[in-house]
Amino acid sequence: MSSETTGTGVLDDAYDEEEVDDRSRMTFLEHLDELRRRILYSVYVLAACCAVAFYFWDPLFQYYVRYFGQYGGDLVFTQPMAGFMFSLKLSALAGLMVASPFLFMQAWLFVAPGLYAREKKVVVPFVFCATMFFLAGAYFAHAVAFPSMWQFFASYEVKDGLTFLPNLDTTFSFYVKAVLGLGGVFQMPMVVFFLARFGIVSAGFMLKNFKYAVLAIVVIAAVITPSSDPVNLAVFSAPMLVLYVISIGVAWVFGRNRKRQARDDD
Repeated sequence: MSSETTGTGVLDDAYDEEEVDDRSRMTFLEHLDELRRRILYSVYVLAACCAVAFYFWDPLFQYYVRYFGQYGGDLVFTQPMAGFMFSLKLSALAGLMVASPFLFMQAWLFVAPGLYAREKKVVVPFVFCATMFFLAGAYFAHAVAFPSMWQFFASYEVKDGLTFLPNLDTTFSFYVKAVLGLGGVFQMPMVVFFLARFGIVSAGFMLKNFKYAVLAIVVIAAVITPSSDPVNLAVFSAPMLVLYVISIGVAWVFGRNRKRQARDDD
């Protein structure tokens, strides 16, 4: 496996050719130290983004009050600290969205030494695609999944004659689980990219086990959804099935390139 540097400007400030060679021969403890370094960088940037989001939290608060309110009911809180904790959680979520490109960059820099030199050159497309998939999943949860689930649950007010007064903390936690859950699920093609490049999975394997994948997707959807009712399962499972099909294409393209590169190296 080649340990050449990418030659791209994006990685020049991260490590030079000699450092790449050293990193490719790291011991287990050195890998742990590298992981610690990447995590620290990520925490620093994430904290900075959260601090900026907290500074602008009032317009964020107003937006989400209108967002939740349009589906019925006024948000209430019953604990003295609930309003303040909501501002912190909201700032953390906004900061995570803003910092996501840097976080994906750190993930790439950690695994890059195990890739071929030609593969390391796709750092910009990887970070861009990973960010777009994550934000697409978050937006799908925000615009489609959460509203459909929330309206489904709120409809029981009419059936049972109950007054719908959603709790601020519970409602936002429900929302965050949906956003981060689908944001993570939408990373499936990126995960398959690495698995295919390391020869762990192939397009043929994924096609052969398609029916088991469907079963696994339903189970995963049941775990990550805020509730396991049929509406939630359908909303969360559908995009996962589409992503699985996309992942098959990713595995076919990059798995084939891996075999070609291995033959060239021989």
